[in-house]
Amino acid sequence: MPRPTKQSPERGSARTRLLDAARDIIRAKGFAATSVDDLCRAADVTKGAFFHHFGSKDALGVAAAYYWAETTTAFFAAAPYHAPADPLDRILAYVAFRKAIIMGEIAEFTCLVGTLAQEVYASAPDIRDACGRSIFGHTATLEADIEAARRDRGIISDWTAESLARHTQAVIQGGFVLAKAGNDPELARESLDHLDRYIRHLFHVTEEDAK
Repeated sequence: MPRPTKQSPERGSARTRLLDAARDIIRAKGFAATSVDDLCRAADVTKGAFFHHFGSKDALGVAAAYYWAETTTAFFAAAPYHAPADPLDRILAYVAFRKAIIMGEIAEFTCLVGTLAQEVYASAPDIRDACGRSIFGHTATLEADIEAARRDRGIISDWTAESLARHTQAVIQGGFVLAKAGNDPELARESLDHLDRYIRHLFHVTEEDAK
């Protein structure tokens, strides 16, 4: 998912500031280690304001997942990878774009909902489900281009557009985990390079075709 745009506490409503704070702090510290005090301090709001907008920390987690989905949907809709006329070129441009936005500190480019889902999938099912809707909702935006590329190239196989779209997210999220484990963003970029090669292989793109 995209790099965050950090906002000063003076910008936006108290609710939006809390959601922005959750986006940044949870990616840096994890959900369990993020306290209501941390969020209020970063957003420059009182605890009373926090509980006015969110009945609990878990409610904040659910809202943060939906907020992430809303803001990242707009980000990806405006991204340049939609420009190529050929659907396979759009898929490969998407992979290249995901690699290009792996910049800065690890907490700045990793995925909020991926981070949350890994941590709370068993302990907070409402947050997990909200994260799933975000991840699978984004995955679905790739399916039309994948299916069009299959038709254009006469690809007949036992894999589907939906399964390949999900696989792209598995690679991206896995790359984020590797970057965290190795404290090295290059590990995430490497994963995207392999995803590019894999997609070209599925669509029988030769080195000559790629030139």
